[in-house]
This record gives sequence, C-alpha cells and structure tokens, in this order.
Amino acid sequence: MMERLRYRVDGIFPCPLYTTHRDLNLDESELQDIESIIEEGMHNNKYNSTSNDSYIFNTKLGKIKEFCEQHIASYVEKIINPKKPLEFYITQSWLNVTRHGESHQQHWHPNSIISGAFYISTVENDGICFHNPLSKEQEMFNILSASHNMFNSGQRILPVKALDLILFPSWIEHNVNTNQGDKDRTSIAFNVFARGVLGDVNKLTELHLL
Repeated sequence: MMERLRYRVDGIFPCPLYTTHRDLNLDESELQDIESIIEEGMHNNKYNSTSNDSYIFNTKLGKIKEFCEQHIASYVEKIINPKKPLEFYITQSWLNVTRHGESHQQHWHPNSIISGAFYISTVENDGICFHNPLSKEQEMFNILSASHNMFNSGQRILPVKALDLILFPSWIEHNVNTNQGDKDRTSIAFNVFARGVLGDVNKLTELHLL
C-alpha cells in the first residue's frame, strides 16, 4: 500500500492588499465636494478622466481623507512595521471618472510607498485588476495551467463596491477593466510617502526626509 503523501505549500513574500469599507454613506457636503471637483475641470488621459486638481484632499473631502489616514496608519503598523518613527502622509490625491466603454491602463505609482483607491460609485461586478510581478518569469516556459491558483496566476481581480477602500504597495502594477455598466465608475486615488529617517547609517543607506 502506497503511503499517503504528506506535504504543505506555503506562499512566501506575499503582496499585501488591504481592504476595508466605510459604513457611513456620503453626506451632502461630500457629494457637493465631488460635484465641485468635477465642475472645476477634468481632463482625458486617453483612457478615462482625471481631475485637474491633483491635491483634492488638501481642500475638500476631509472626512474621507480622515478615514483613509486611519487605515493608512493601520497598514503601516500591521504590514510595514517600521523600526524608527516615521510620518506617513498623503501626497497627491485626485478624482477618477470612468464612463461607459472607458478603462484605465496597466500602470504603477512611482515616488510613492503606498497607494490607495476609495470608491465613490461602482458598476455591477466591478473590480481592480492586479498583475503578478513574477508573471514574466512564469511565461519563460509557457506552461499552460489547467486551473489557476495563487501561484500560477498572472493577475487577480479584486471585487470592489461603493465606499470600499483599497491600499496596496505602489510598485505593483494594476489596471481597471472596461466599464460595461450604465453609470460612471468614480473613485479617489492617492499616494502616500514618509517623513523621517529611512535606512541605516552603518550600512550607508541613511536618508533624511523632511
């Protein structure tokens, strides 16, 4: 009798995707802020529309900003766990509107540590698509998989709904698929950087960021 195989498979160096949901609906002042941002001007970036103001959290949507900052602090504590005190802060923030038939191309966010998206409105079966940074290595041998799992997938679509907040490392490439719905997909995107001392003076990697 053949002995039953005993083994385990672990995922090493996983990429964190932090998700949460705001229970409070948007209030009248927040809806007015969003309308104001759109009225102040949007520009087409070949795929969808982005607000001309790329620092919207500096003057508007304070309660949404506070909600995001609370979860950025949680992300930093649970995932980054810095040894030295650092101040993580939102740098740029902007509004994205993706209308029927529009999408957002595959990209990543340079000059940023954490990036995030807060969804104002979504469409049916909506999601954000993240791309496996190791997929190019997997394609070297072009082995076709009968079914996909966390180890052999080239991408993962994370379902989203209105009032969801997604935080992720800025280096991971992502895109938004074509809006097939009857209404606009509207979201706030933002980047996060840090103030303080990075690196190690003894390893000649120290960097002071004010």
